[in-house]
Amino acid sequence: MLGVLGGMGPMATVDFLAKLVRATPAGRDQDHIPTLVCSAVDIPDRADAILGTGPDPLPALRAALARLEAGGATRIAIPCNTAHHWHAALQAATALPILHIVDAVAETLAESLTRTGTGGRIGLLATDGTLRSGLYPERLARHGFACRAPDEAGQAAVTSAIRLVKAHRVAEATPLLEAQVRALAEAGCDRVVMACTEIPLALAGSDPSGLLVDATEALARACVAACRPDCRVDAAALPRAA
Repeated sequence: MLGVLGGMGPMATVDFLAKLVRATPAGRDQDHIPTLVCSAVDIPDRADAILGTGPDPLPALRAALARLEAGGATRIAIPCNTAHHWHAALQAATALPILHIVDAVAETLAESLTRTGTGGRIGLLATDGTLRSGLYPERLARHGFACRAPDEAGQAAVTSAIRLVKAHRVAEATPLLEAQVRALAEAGCDRVVMACTEIPLALAGSDPSGLLVDATEALARACVAACRPDCRVDAAALPRAA
């Protein structure tokens, strides 16, 4: 059973679950992956904690993980990029494997860039906390990818957009994020990773050129591969949300 440590934020968790269902080859209900969801909305803000302006979320993350383990989960997914700053500490607290969202993104990038024959310059749209943690540059560098974030003004726009999505003001967030995607593309990025699970909610339908990589979808595909090793998921074949 897949345990989903979610609630960071709630809409992003729902988006992950929808992508998990779409990524699963299934002809009937029983073909889908049994899933237990903990929407732990009480977990303190992860970015604030990394920036030193908020409380440590690790105790609440551990408590949610323990609830999933007690409920019968056999592996764990966390559809929040910034929360992966505590991945090692959480993995140390359980024998259950916790899938890593950046590793899932790295696999997606490798497949995509190999298919198109382009390079490995990767733009990042993420929270300030994710960028400060170095989570993506450090982990993607193991796979030969170099990362670039927006400039200071651009990052402020990304932060504002993420807050707008959390406040259910998605339409206002979209143009802010689209502008930063264009800026990263003009700076030479071959792909731009939506490295915050709120961002795909605002950029759905905004990628006719295939530049964007959805970390939420990458994690969903990794979950299918882990829970259903009998099938391989082709990202290019996945149905897209309207």
